[in-house]
Amino acid sequence: MRRGDRLFEVIEILRRAKNPMSADAMASELEVCKRTIYRDIATLMAQRVPIRGEAGVGYVLEAGFHMPPLMLTADEIEAAILGAQWVQTRGDPGLRSAAEKLIAKIQAVAPGDLDCFFSAPATGVAPVHPPEERLSSSEVRKAIRQQKKIRLRYMDEKNVETERVIWPLVLGYRDEGRIIAAWCELRQAFRYFRTERITDAEILAETIPKRRDLLRAEWQAAMETERRQYQTPRSINASDNAADDG
Repeated sequence: MRRGDRLFEVIEILRRAKNPMSADAMASELEVCKRTIYRDIATLMAQRVPIRGEAGVGYVLEAGFHMPPLMLTADEIEAAILGAQWVQTRGDPGLRSAAEKLIAKIQAVAPGDLDCFFSAPATGVAPVHPPEERLSSSEVRKAIRQQKKIRLRYMDEKNVETERVIWPLVLGYRDEGRIIAAWCELRQAFRYFRTERITDAEILAETIPKRRDLLRAEWQAAMETERRQYQTPRSINASDNAADDG
């Protein structure tokens, strides 16, 4: 790896880190010796990159630092294209349009010798045919962002219809169909709702009375408790039974 590329990678590692990063950890990730990392850190600090820390303690990148122009490796470009291809075949119209714009923006700043990655990508995603939905994915995403409750009528796997008010937390995408992870006021517990089984829905003006990060932490704790109870890893995409609320 060229030194300029490695300096960029050091900044990227520090940007992603939630805690101080040791030189040992960075050296291991970049496959260089610790002394090289110390030299790179010194070089970056001399260039006024706001890195704080010291040997033996760890290093952090101060908030607000703006990265230089976008630099992507071939694998990173292919990963972005593959992700965009998946969204274009499985996302709602808003996400499909956003995926196309994302790829156009990446192509605009990528080196000219990488144009073939965009004109003839090495990856591909098989098309699917999601079922019809009464509640669009874009509406669910908007409700999650704005922390709005949703009133819905839901048909379970036994064809029993109930009316619910839910606090949407995560919209899970599968190859065909979507799943909403939410707190259910009727069941007073976290439940999973397959969007194709929603027969009617309304985004309410009422705001969810709990911070999103706290609600998400409770949801993750509930999933972990369920995993321990059944000793089988489960997620919002794991099974139809997990996704269908009774």
